[in-house]
Amino acid sequence: MQNLFVGRIRELLKDADIDYDKLYEIRLRVGRPVFLTGEEGEHFLKIRGRTPYIVTAHDLKETLEYISGYSLYAYEDELKQGYISIQGGHRVGVTGKVLLDGENIRGMKYISCMNLRLSHQIVGCADQVLPYIQKKNWIAHTLIISPPRCGKTTLLRDIIRQISNGREGIEGQTVGVVDERSELAGCYQGIPQNDLGMRTDVLDGCPKAEGMKMLLRSMSPAVVAVDELGRQEDFRAVEDVIHCGCKLLATAHGNSLEDILRQPLFQKLGDLKVFERYVILGKNHRAGEIREILDGEGRRC
Repeated sequence: MQNLFVGRIRELLKDADIDYDKLYEIRLRVGRPVFLTGEEGEHFLKIRGRTPYIVTAHDLKETLEYISGYSLYAYEDELKQGYISIQGGHRVGVTGKVLLDGENIRGMKYISCMNLRLSHQIVGCADQVLPYIQKKNWIAHTLIISPPRCGKTTLLRDIIRQISNGREGIEGQTVGVVDERSELAGCYQGIPQNDLGMRTDVLDGCPKAEGMKMLLRSMSPAVVAVDELGRQEDFRAVEDVIHCGCKLLATAHGNSLEDILRQPLFQKLGDLKVFERYVILGKNHRAGEIREILDGEGRRC
């Protein structure tokens, strides 16, 4: 992982005792320490274990040039979305001066912060959930709910993989994935870096609403999967999916089912009993901890 960086930061990461399997983010801000965020909380990257290393403008410029293969212009379209996807399924978020063309974002300059979000594929993490959302001839419309950095994308990824490949006594299904933020498949130059199963088709970098409609028109999926529902147009596309006979797998930010149903758009889906299973995650002891699994009426399964 340290090889994604250059210069002094790479040297310090090599010298540090870091368990990258438990690390979520490496954040660089000009004039500030390097922040390492993981299962054990937040720490600074230190020189000889004592003094926090302070990021320079040169560090940031050099790192961005390196991870982009010294062709940052090739990532202009992604930078408009505020991130760069890199090999391994990881994503580098950036902030700085946003350039506007009318109401549209044209690009970004004077980048002052970058945040490397590490992709962790945990094969088998959905084993505990799948018996509740899939039987031999049935798959539940499912919404995974959790606060940020609690493992909902990781869980959804493994659910997709297992439904696509099939399990003992259960045939695999064709799954269409709309990966708007390139986090589920982690595509790099169009090729998924994460294993989403042998029967899975991915629309990478495509807005969810348009992507769901495209999949329905052309790919004949049995299951459609999307990450982080939230915009009004997403919900109109959800109605298209369920009315076409496809099953829906999705995630949303929230602390509980009650928290989600306070939002008007989710309240409408709740009133229509669209979702047949709600999987609620937390992190009392570790990220990805399953707090409860509820049916469409909000009762514990």
